Amino acid sequence: MNATTQTELHHLSNTHLDALEEETIFILREVAAAFERPTLLFSGGKDSLVMLKCAEKAFGAGRIPYPLLMIDTGHNFKEVTDFRDSRAKELGAELIVRSVEDSMKKGTVRLAHPGESRNVHQSVTLLEAIEEFRFDALIGGARRDEEKARAKERIFSHRDSFGQWQPKAQRPELWTLFNHKLQQGEHFRVFPISNWTELDVWQYIAREKIALPSIYYTHKREVVDRRGLLVPVTELTPPKDGEKVEIRDVRFRTVGDITCTCPVESDAATPEQIVIETLAADVSERGATRMDDKTSEASMEKRKKDGYF
Repeated sequence: MNATTQTELHHLSNTHLDALEEETIFILREVAAAFERPTLLFSGGKDSLVMLKCAEKAFGAGRIPYPLLMIDTGHNFKEVTDFRDSRAKELGAELIVRSVEDSMKKGTVRLAHPGESRNVHQSVTLLEAIEEFRFDALIGGARRDEEKARAKERIFSHRDSFGQWQPKAQRPELWTLFNHKLQQGEHFRVFPISNWTELDVWQYIAREKIALPSIYYTHKREVVDRRGLLVPVTELTPPKDGEKVEIRDVRFRTVGDITCTCPVESDAATPEQIVIETLAADVSERGATRMDDKTSEASMEKRKKDGYF
């Protein structure tokens, strides 16, 4: 780390992380107390790993009282799925994985063409998992700063019997009092780190020394520049005619389905260096890296109404 980075970090306070952590732990315990069949959505990404760290502090290592759930498109980065499996095993936590490919075999998911992104179809597989296990609360790592549709979310986000999010039907949350009441077939999506920002997450990762999949840090990767995004060159995302393949130093700010997740140019190799990069960023991580959020201004809101995370 160079002298400039050390100086900037020296002047950057992280005392507010204690209050954020305390709120998250309170919400995780509230879910355990209020619901019969909760689960924690765990992708192996940075936000879910931060939640898992808070869950360890809330309940103790090896004593997290709900299973971990992953909805796998089959097109996830191997570095992330391998890390997901090893972390769950390390914690002794129950890991449930349900795949979009299984929904495709059942006929509940049908792709318009073989190359279509499976990301949006996770909603179907998720709703099938909710029905299979009768989950009444799903704990997710969404944050309000990620995207404007998510900024409308309550911490306890009510979903109707169709698994849909109705913005006008959300319940008030005053003085951290939550209305947990459910009708048959309904459930909640719960977002304990709603009030965190990307910067908070990275400061917390640095403070707690949380291990992450390697692709969150700088590495060399073949990419093409497509509409201002660096698209990784893979079997699923090959270059188009006329596109120039380059090898660049990149890292991922967020991870998801390979077909819609892009890296950003970066030489940051540590959480502390990423904190400094994040201070200078003027575009949210989803805005800078997610192709599926650029289809329309309301793309995320539409997916959420259909049952998305």
